[in-house]
Amino acid sequence: CLSGSGKEVSDTGRGNYTRQICIFSVRRQAFGSYPWETHDPVVATDDEKIAECCRGFGADVIMTSESCQNGTERCNEALEKLEKKYDIVVNIQGDEPLIEPEIIDGIVKALQAAPDAVFSTAVTSLKPEDAFDPNRVKCVVDNRGYAIYFSRGLIPFNKSAKVNPQFPYMLHLGIQSYDSKFLQIYPKLQPTPLQLEEDLEQLKVLENGYKMKVWQESYTTV
Repeated sequence: CLSGSGKEVSDTGRGNYTRQICIFSVRRQAFGSYPWETHDPVVATDDEKIAECCRGFGADVIMTSESCQNGTERCNEALEKLEKKYDIVVNIQGDEPLIEPEIIDGIVKALQAAPDAVFSTAVTSLKPEDAFDPNRVKCVVDNRGYAIYFSRGLIPFNKSAKVNPQFPYMLHLGIQSYDSKFLQIYPKLQPTPLQLEEDLEQLKVLENGYKMKVWQESYTTV
């Protein structure tokens, strides 16, 4: 399912795309088996201009309310309107129109393989020139591949206040997958201090004690 809130519609040279989110439903499999299939990819938006554009290239569209605070909430509303049961929902932000299929596959498999996680996402290497760009969200993970924190600032931040060219900083990519039961819980959770300060929806997940698996890809976002 794709979702959006009236952000600009633009052209990548491969047809129109919208700056929103794509959701696919996935069957959750036992650890180690990994086969999965997509169902009902849709666009979810509260903007008729976006909806019209997407219908123009044959996409299924679900209109959502303007009250959604972020893409995760919009995905949940779209899921409710679909009135179907799924195990995993994949959310692809529309500013990642050329995201590689391997990344979608990677985050789904990561969530399937981590039964203690309710959420998975992807990271890639951060370019040095993006280190202090607040629009490039950074991520740090533990030694088991679970998210510790996300920030618009550079993390980790050393006492020299300079980029360490030897450190593997990670850039968060605009794609997530959720356990569908957790997706229904997310909108009911109260906003959290770090989420509000950074304006990053995934921090509400971490601040409430849920686990998030991070899949690393050697892919560079556009």
